[in-house]
Amino acid sequence: MSDSTTATTETEVVRAFLAALERLDVDGALDLADLDIVYQNVPLPPARGLPAFERQMRWLERRASGFEARIHAMAADGSTVLTERTDVIELGRVRAEFWVCGTFEIRDGKVALWRDRFDYVDLAVAFLKGAARALLASARSARSGPQRH
Repeated sequence: MSDSTTATTETEVVRAFLAALERLDVDGALDLADLDIVYQNVPLPPARGLPAFERQMRWLERRASGFEARIHAMAADGSTVLTERTDVIELGRVRAEFWVCGTFEIRDGKVALWRDRFDYVDLAVAFLKGAARALLASARSARSGPQRH
């Protein structure tokens, strides 16, 4: 049974939605998205409607080699679910980890609003650190040369 059919409470919908994204299963996430979904990384303008949301998620699917949403806290009040999490985005060998606070509104078992807030400086620093780690690993690998057996 897929996550979209087993998610019954608001928090379960959010967990299933994020789990689909962690698998880079955009179709699974779209199954849990309302036709009129609003998706926004504050302060950027929101993507409104399923086609606009799908374009952004397909970008993630094409570019990212991994995604993780480590939930530290989750609270629900009616149809609104708040998350405090660390998101991890992997782009090839670059891995960036950064704090995110997310607001989800659930309507009829689907995500109708997904609004994330994070510090863009922290995001930039996370990607710079990830790029530096990838470069160092690459340099170490090049220095050690080919291995003979």
